[in-house]
Amino acid sequence: MLGIGTGIVHWAKALMPDHEVSEERHAIRTEDDRQAAVRIVEDIVEETGIKRRPLIRNTLLGAVALAPLPALAVFGDLGPRPDNTLAHTMWAPQDGKLKRLTRDPDGTPIKASDVTIGSAFHVIPEGLNELQEGKLNAKAKAVVLLMRLNPDDLTISKGRETWSYNGIVAYSKICTHVGCPVALYEQQTHHLLCPCHQSTFDLTKECKVIFGPASRPLPQLPIAVDAEGYLVATSDFKEPVGPSYWERDEHERLINS
Repeated sequence: MLGIGTGIVHWAKALMPDHEVSEERHAIRTEDDRQAAVRIVEDIVEETGIKRRPLIRNTLLGAVALAPLPALAVFGDLGPRPDNTLAHTMWAPQDGKLKRLTRDPDGTPIKASDVTIGSAFHVIPEGLNELQEGKLNAKAKAVVLLMRLNPDDLTISKGRETWSYNGIVAYSKICTHVGCPVALYEQQTHHLLCPCHQSTFDLTKECKVIFGPASRPLPQLPIAVDAEGYLVATSDFKEPVGPSYWERDEHERLINS
């Protein structure tokens, strides 16, 4: 910046004239000269066959026809629509059988007695490790965090009375902001933190957003205990997992139907 300023000052003082200068105006062309120039242009247009109005019209039509092409290229890079793929995960019961909650990554089933107050587990659905195709995509949608709190510390809204078991709750690990993994659990405050943009969710209030750019709580996975004491998912998530910018209303309609 100092060099630019010095150069400007030097230009103004040394190179630019500091006195007024008058220059003679060029001779004005006569009307005959202008008419001769017009005739030359008209002859060129006539010989080439290019007419003024058709040229404007045709170029305009060509521009309108080509205008959507860049948009098609841009939207094509966005990939396929999610449709209802975010509304369903591997937690849905299969052939009437409930899916057990298993440890990530070894797939060991988890008993309710294994989950102590203050503990946290990264959980995947039973059978996910046996998938031959689409394993990573299925895991990305279905992975959850399993934690146990004092039941007296939990705020349970109407309709969710059976979604937890003795203070054990399970929530989607996918942040509702842009889909980063929520991986930090503060045991003292019962807060879940997304490391990407610091969205913070209150576990005691059904993972309500208390800080950050996320716009909705983490989806809760309804859980129960089977006859052998293992934790199972009683249904799929009741709302789509992942960021809120996907068509959430459409997914909810598909789920309800």
